[in-house]
Amino acid sequence: MYNIKYADYAPVPEPVSGDYTVGVHYFPGWKPGSHRGFECIKNFPERTPLIGYYDESSPEVTDWEIKWAAEHGINCFIYCWYRQKTNLGKPVSREGLMLDHAIYEGLFNARYRDMIKFAVMWEAGNCAGCENEKDLLENLMPFWLDDYFAKPNYLKINGKPVLFVYDYFQRVLDALGGPEGQKAAFAKCAEMCRARGFDGMIFQVEYRYSDIEVLKRFRDSGYDQSFAYCWHTKKQFPTDEEAISDQLELMKLRLEFDPHFYIGTASSMWDPYPWTLLQGEEAAKSTIRWKLEPNSWRRLLETIKGFADGLPEDALGHRFIMLDNWNEWSEGHYISPHMSGGFKYLQAVREVFTKRDNLPDYRLPEALGIKSDFMGMQLPD
Repeated sequence: MYNIKYADYAPVPEPVSGDYTVGVHYFPGWKPGSHRGFECIKNFPERTPLIGYYDESSPEVTDWEIKWAAEHGINCFIYCWYRQKTNLGKPVSREGLMLDHAIYEGLFNARYRDMIKFAVMWEAGNCAGCENEKDLLENLMPFWLDDYFAKPNYLKINGKPVLFVYDYFQRVLDALGGPEGQKAAFAKCAEMCRARGFDGMIFQVEYRYSDIEVLKRFRDSGYDQSFAYCWHTKKQFPTDEEAISDQLELMKLRLEFDPHFYIGTASSMWDPYPWTLLQGEEAAKSTIRWKLEPNSWRRLLETIKGFADGLPEDALGHRFIMLDNWNEWSEGHYISPHMSGGFKYLQAVREVFTKRDNLPDYRLPEALGIKSDFMGMQLPD
């Protein structure tokens, strides 16, 4: 009534401490006009972010995300990174990218950007990979080195910047001449990093299925580890126990194959119903859908923590965990604060992976009297 304002901006985060690097996948699709956006989920209110529909190109929005992540033990955002197909074989610049606003406009201008690490996942499966080794070494690598790896808050492990690669169709592998060619090209990338003062470079590849021969091929091709962007269940609408069991089964296969090649990924849910509706009702009805309740999510995290703790100390997965996903609102996997789950999924991360030595601030912008044009936007009818 009195229009009292208690704050002008997101309060300074109070990060929790812990012994793990916990990265979360981040889909940068939430700037009006840049993608399908929140229009897809307007009829699914349970998915609504607690800050309402937002523009993630705003540093203010990014700072709220950093606050919530850092206060619950998540210390790295792994952004999906898209190179346009028209940019193949050409020097890389922002004009050759898609959905880059979350990094350049949001993260790089955020007040609290130094409180969280970031990394990129090269979407070579869904967008452009590389034309050949020359394209990788002369166009992609200089761009990554200058724009990302050189940043003090880019994710580096043992002095090595980490590049995540989504190469579902193995287009990068083919462009680089198969396993031997890719391994040689990756070695040259590592040398470029050493020339810039790093201790090398780490390559991780996305793979979510059970074919060990594929994993062997990836390992023989120069990748250091394999991770999953998400896990899928064997059937539609499984019980929580079945959904947990299905992803643990796939992770156990990885552990048996090579514990040094393993990175644990925890998936909270998968329900792309809003997106598949664009293909028609029949397609939407037939898609795999599932969602863990917060308590089941916590049990899954505890098991994956146990897997990590049991790895050899020199295995990267011993202290590195991945979570699926921060904000795939339409594709249906998200742990960022939302209407149906609140902060419960983040609270589980904090309880399992941290020392719980902080006091998270759960006040939303509205409670602080903050009203921004970048948050709580209205969609057209």
